[in-house]
Amino acid sequence: MQKAIGIAAVAAVVALGYIWWQGAEEEAAKAPTAGAAMVSVTLPEKLSAQAQVGQRAFEAKCAACHGDNAAGREGSGPPLIHKVYEPSHHGDGAFMVAATNGVRQHHWSFGNMPPVAGITPAEVKTIIAYVRELQRANGIN
Repeated sequence: MQKAIGIAAVAAVVALGYIWWQGAEEEAAKAPTAGAAMVSVTLPEKLSAQAQVGQRAFEAKCAACHGDNAAGREGSGPPLIHKVYEPSHHGDGAFMVAATNGVRQHHWSFGNMPPVAGITPAEVKTIIAYVRELQRANGIN
């Protein structure tokens, strides 16, 4: 009788361990992948000429942290296609200051943003045009 109880106890421990292990694997599969886009971005049908220039500048200077099409990058930088960055909350001047001077972390947990090395005010203006057109295509006005 005691042997049967011992076997049942071992079987229960093994079963519970297996259930826990499966749950841990499922949670790991749900975790965001480092570098993955944080939001889905709808692209506008056509970009203005200024936004096209801004897209190239964004890809060269910003996409490493803020992701392709400003969708954010898990572990690197936030999406700019987000209501936090709508023009009424973060005006164009905020983008200019962030790019040229850097900015302290305040909405996200990515740490402080350093100034973008070698960026010019003219480049930032084109990047802003690009980001704003992306935002409008995604209902952020």
